[in-house]
Amino acid sequence: MDILVCVKRVPDPAGNEIQLNRAGNDIERDDLVYAVNEWDNYAVEEAIQIVDKAGGSVTVVSVGTDEDEEILRREMAMGAEKGVLLTDDAFNDADGYKTAAILSAYVGKNKFDLILTGAQADAGAGQVGGMMAAMLDLPYASLVNKIEVDSDTALTIGREIEGGNQEISSIELPCVLSIQTGINEPRYVSIRGIRKVASLEIPVFDAAGIGFSDSGVKMQRLEYFQPELGAGAEMLDGSDEEMADKVVELLKAKGGLK
Repeated sequence: MDILVCVKRVPDPAGNEIQLNRAGNDIERDDLVYAVNEWDNYAVEEAIQIVDKAGGSVTVVSVGTDEDEEILRREMAMGAEKGVLLTDDAFNDADGYKTAAILSAYVGKNKFDLILTGAQADAGAGQVGGMMAAMLDLPYASLVNKIEVDSDTALTIGREIEGGNQEISSIELPCVLSIQTGINEPRYVSIRGIRKVASLEIPVFDAAGIGFSDSGVKMQRLEYFQPELGAGAEMLDGSDEEMADKVVELLKAKGGLK
């Protein structure tokens, strides 16, 4: 099974003090420490585990700049066989839609049985996986926290749904899945592994190389802001029946019930 995992280089929340820029429409990006997006790391680990059981190969791809080679090599040191970098001035300032269009153009030039993304990326919007599936006309599932290979043409997947429940479904290959954290435990990347892939060539493709024509952006970020703190939550105690009665009284007092 040939698997493609889309990965992204993002500011490391553990290694940075995040501040807004003067315009208030982005974070201050000078001197930030970067790392692979956490959700993407789980997707790569899951791809490696699938290939270990069913055979095949894992390719990691990223849309970015030359600096993104760092995370591609990290995921290759983790166990992915190939890394691919998509970089071009035409890719700058891409929103989720444009990123999905770029990745779809690359996929259209190649053949993969399974495409994985992290459940959260593109500034937390979590849109790229679903939009890629729509552009490629492939089946799609989000928040996947379990994958079992049934055959060369189908998977059984589990999805995280409300209330801590899990939805089990069958999905045909090829397909696109967005992977939730907790599906596995990403393996440790050793210094030896990083050295082993340090000299491997990473193919680089520009817009012309993947047949991409600029689709433009559909969304522009107007403002970031810190929401004002409201009043603290009121904690209720007592039995279930007593707390239910208190909730009803509060809703009536606030005009939520008549």
